[in-house]
Amino acid sequence: MDSNQPRLVTQSLQGGRGGGGGGKGFSAILAVFLSFIAIFAMIVIPSSSTSRNGFSILHQVPEGHVGVYWRGGALLKMITDPGFHLKLPFITHYEPVQVTLQTDQVRDIPCGTKGGVMINFEKIEVVNRLHKDYVHDTLLNYGVQYDNTWIYDKIHHEINQFCSSHSLQQVYIDVFDQIDEKMKDALQGDCTRYAPGIEIISVRVTKPKIPESIRRNFEQMEEERTKVLIAIEKQRVVEKEAETSKKMAISEAEKIANVSKILMEQKLMEKDSARKQQEIENQIYMAREKSLADAYFYRLLKEAEANKLKLTPQFLELKFVEAIADNTKIFFGEKIPSMFLDQRLLGNFLQQLSRNVSEEEKSTA
Repeated sequence: MDSNQPRLVTQSLQGGRGGGGGGKGFSAILAVFLSFIAIFAMIVIPSSSTSRNGFSILHQVPEGHVGVYWRGGALLKMITDPGFHLKLPFITHYEPVQVTLQTDQVRDIPCGTKGGVMINFEKIEVVNRLHKDYVHDTLLNYGVQYDNTWIYDKIHHEINQFCSSHSLQQVYIDVFDQIDEKMKDALQGDCTRYAPGIEIISVRVTKPKIPESIRRNFEQMEEERTKVLIAIEKQRVVEKEAETSKKMAISEAEKIANVSKILMEQKLMEKDSARKQQEIENQIYMAREKSLADAYFYRLLKEAEANKLKLTPQFLELKFVEAIADNTKIFFGEKIPSMFLDQRLLGNFLQQLSRNVSEEEKSTA
């Protein structure tokens, strides 16, 4: 096309000079003008669709994408960053490939559970990213639509594998919260092994659609379960209230017991203090009484010793005479009344007197 355009312009100019006509000159100018417009459109206007992709020279790679190129159907190693770039029209084919986070939505995934019930996942979202360094290898092995192989088809396969090994109760209720992580691990495992440039960020699985009759049964089961939970919660509330009342009663009883214990200990301390005080007073009293008794005993002992020293015949005779002298009456006769004179005293006196007399006689002899 580029080689024909100058020849066409030359022929138009020559024809204009040879004919000399005004109409031919205007046609040549118009042809040149249209040629320039065509060239300008091919160079300046960037391609944004597949129809213009083969005709444009200038093209734009949007932000978050890289540009990849095919020449004659063969993938080139050249990868361009976002911005404007040039390529050969008709020969080089260009495609933008996203290298930022993207969300692929896989819809309408039917699967059969372990029990033979058919269910349908309406939508599963897979957040993924293709690393820039692996763009060429990934597209070389799996093409621009690499996500069809490793996300869309893989999700269908993994969901069917999961459903076939679990019952409806497990898929719909028991292990539904685990499906996201299981799908993510399964996708990432195969991608790491076969397409390492693809990173699975997260998987979001919506609740599957199940047959209406089974769904009503599940709803009834959930209602019954809710009633049971409500009854259990009421029972727990009653138990908590009873336990609280019990704890309050125990706390009150412990408080009363502690107060009684403190009062009792106080009384015991008072009693013990009084006992110790009484013991001290008793010890003081006993010491004082012992001292008095010792003094009295010593006095009596000394008096006895003194009296013993006084018990001489002369002293006894003196005392006898003093006793008789104190009487206002004196009886004479052979027999003295016993009421005035003690027979024993007199006998003892006489015996002592006779003994003293005999001792004196012996001593003089």
